[in-house]
This record gives sequence, structure tokens and C-alpha cells, in this order.
Amino acid sequence: MREYLGGANVEQAFEVFSAAAPEGWRVELVEGEIYVVPPANGEHEEIVSELSGQVRDHDKGLGRYTGIGLNVPGASETGHVVPDLVVAPKGSFDDEEEWHDSAPVLMVAEVTSSSTAARDRDKKIRGYARAGIPVYLLIDREEGEVLVHSEPSGDDYATSLKHKLGLTVPLPAPLGFELDTAEF
Repeated sequence: MREYLGGANVEQAFEVFSAAAPEGWRVELVEGEIYVVPPANGEHEEIVSELSGQVRDHDKGLGRYTGIGLNVPGASETGHVVPDLVVAPKGSFDDEEEWHDSAPVLMVAEVTSSSTAARDRDKKIRGYARAGIPVYLLIDREEGEVLVHSEPSGDDYATSLKHKLGLTVPLPAPLGFELDTAEF
């Protein structure tokens, strides 16, 4: 592959794949590896929509962003991820940038799909923790679980709580409300 891309490094190859990706597809760079992710299915998007609505009901001052690119530390100089949902104060990404600093982010949420579950459960935890994102919410459809990771510390989160999908799940500060996953 390196020969095909003219000896490009991973960052340069990432740019090539990003530019060539079909509309609606996401290209991410996670721990030095490039992933091309197809558009989500309807069930996935219903969960993201419900989650977004509950965040809005809790605090209208929070922005709920889908399709926003974040820079997170990784094996390469930087990592580029597009979480299923990013929660940050409104106006946090009011610029022309394609990839954003994760400093204002209060929570990222990922909803597993067969093509993304392994990364969502492993590599993304490390990247989000390294970036200092206070809460990583993982809605694991295959396992029927909701995992709430909080208190980032180095490559991991100090607290990781597992709940059955369908129950009410407490979200820690800085969010501090109960998420009803019965609609998920």
C-alpha cells in the first residue's frame, strides 16, 4: 500500500482516503490505523437521536454534535475520530476547521455496529482518555450493555460502570443526569 501511495506516511494516507471517501462515509485514524466506516443503519441512528434528545432535555445549553471530527492522541502524531455523538457547550466548534481540539468536549458517545464494535470497546477508550474527555458513553448493542467510562487517567478511565441496556443509567458530572435507555 505504501508504494501505491508514493511512500506516504499514515497522516498523508489518511488525507487521501478522507478525500476519496463516498458521501456519508467516515474515515478515522485511530492509533495509527485508518478505518473507513460506512453510513450507520436506522437502528443505530435512532439510538443516537434518542440520546441527543435526552441530553437536550437535560440542558439546552449543550450542543449535540454528530459528524464532528475530533483530534485525539494516538500512536501517530494525532488521531482523527468522528464519534457518533459529541456533547460540548454550544458554540464550541463554531469555526471552519475540519478536525477539532477535544478540550471543550464533556462526553463522547459511541453506538456499536458490527464493523466498529472492537475499536469502540478498546482503542477509542484509550484515545478518549488520553484526550481528557470526562465521559465516554458506550452503547454496546451486541452485548446489550451501556458502559459509562469517567475520570480519565492516562490511557484509561478510572471508573467504568456497566449497565444492562433498557435501564436508567446515571451519567456522572459534568453531565449529572439519568439516561433512560429503555428506548434504545
